[in-house]
Amino acid sequence: MNATRPHGPMSDTDLLARLPAPSEVEIRRLQARLAAAAQAGGVLDVAYRVVDTVVGPLLLAATDRGLVRVAFAREDHDGVLAVLAERVSPRILHAPVRLDPAARELDEYFAGRRTRFDLALDRQLSSGFRRAVLDRLAGVAYGTTASYARLAVDVGNPKAVRAVGSACATNPLPVVVPCHRVVRSDGAVGGYVGGPEAKRALLALEAAA
Repeated sequence: MNATRPHGPMSDTDLLARLPAPSEVEIRRLQARLAAAAQAGGVLDVAYRVVDTVVGPLLLAATDRGLVRVAFAREDHDGVLAVLAERVSPRILHAPVRLDPAARELDEYFAGRRTRFDLALDRQLSSGFRRAVLDRLAGVAYGTTASYARLAVDVGNPKAVRAVGSACATNPLPVVVPCHRVVRSDGAVGGYVGGPEAKRALLALEAAA
């Protein structure tokens, strides 16, 4: 004799299982409403999203002051968010719409239609000598490169070549703040937070424009 399921009121789990899965559009609308409510309530300090690019998925995070972090997948996006929660604010929310301007400018850059970024930047994650190095990167034009040694001279400390390399390696805003344009004096690509292949890809993209 086959066992039959006893009749009775459906549980919340059964009811939820019968509901249709929300569409991607509905999910995006809900995320937007949640982000707007969090912003209005003063409980959203850091918004983030992930965008797909030719150098892999990039995590973008922004505060009210501007873009605060760009991270390659190899940096571990979850780990990056944990650091942001510790160093900036634990009030972090996946809020894609707030990062639309950054995502759009990155799309234009990777499509070869943009040679400079016009985004507001929040530079609170870098300070001192490292901040001075990163500020100098704005002077390394699109499609050109500068050596670590040249950058050390530019910041007023010709012997600080290794420190310049360290500043570039810990750049919290790669691609947007173009540390990929800094290479070794012998012409070798050198290290990069996104990996040497990503660095070569960015340099090749700019050279082809």
